[in-house]
Amino acid sequence: MYRKLRKLLIILFVAQLVYIIILRWIDPPITITQLSSWIEGNGLKRDYIPFEDMSPNIRLAVMASEDQLFPDHNGFDLKSIQKALESKKKRVRGASTISQQVAKNVFLWQGRSWLRKGLEVYFTFMIELVWSKQRILEMYLNVSEMGKGIFGIEAAAQRNFKKSAKKLTRIEAAMIAACLPNPKKYSVQPPSNYINRRYPWILNQMRNLEGDEDVENLLEVTKPL
Repeated sequence: MYRKLRKLLIILFVAQLVYIIILRWIDPPITITQLSSWIEGNGLKRDYIPFEDMSPNIRLAVMASEDQLFPDHNGFDLKSIQKALESKKKRVRGASTISQQVAKNVFLWQGRSWLRKGLEVYFTFMIELVWSKQRILEMYLNVSEMGKGIFGIEAAAQRNFKKSAKKLTRIEAAMIAACLPNPKKYSVQPPSNYINRRYPWILNQMRNLEGDEDVENLLEVTKPL
């Protein structure tokens, strides 16, 4: 029994490692979150697009909104994690990096269990090791839920502004980024009160980030390796 279990664990480890490597170039066929959305009756609208077809505005907007240290950290924002642990609030915004969100959205399920959190740490470490920062950002913008049953920036751009993600303006990108804390709750079109309050702050943060060399490198249209 022990040998069989050991063999099974080795097979599972090798399989997930191969899958991580494959996803460096190939988009995931489906994620648990996307499948859950379809099963729950929320639909599944998505259209994976390459990095160069994503407006620099939306790349900058999600970094400004979700993870301003993304170009520099190794997958974890330790200061924000410490604040989250010390806070009495259930959730402190900014504690979860873009890399952590990609690990959760691509490989895992939604939830707050210690098991999922532990696996999230592992997959975050692995994608930071195997993928480039551009690939992580590209994956984030392709698989994140950006509305009820709407996954990825192309589907969100078409749904909210009737245009491709490549043509999103700064304001449109900031409005979409503003919904990311709870895309099922916060409406981009018509904009909810929360979106109207938050997107001007994101625009201001976008201006603050411009000029940073590491950020500018992630705004380039070259295909990530």
